[in-house]
Amino acid sequence: MMKKMQAMQEKAEEAKERLNHIKLIGEAKDGAVRVEVNGNGVITDMSVKSEIQGEELKQLIITAANRALEQSYRTKEMEMAQAAKGIVPGF
Repeated sequence: MMKKMQAMQEKAEEAKERLNHIKLIGEAKDGAVRVEVNGNGVITDMSVKSEIQGEELKQLIITAANRALEQSYRTKEMEMAQAAKGIVPGF
């Protein structure tokens, strides 16, 4: 049992490292606002292409970030399920 736990932990660490190198992008207003995150849900870049200001800019950033983060969560879920495959019963 301890070997399985250790193997699962190692696979999870490997998956987290792979996720650091995956780039996912969320956009709003046809790409006017773009947020990039890695597979672990860390924002790594952001760009604003037009003269958007104030509350509209804030809302577009939130929308783009949430879209990118949603992709990140799904990607991380798949990576972790793959890491658990064959180690955890039922995966």
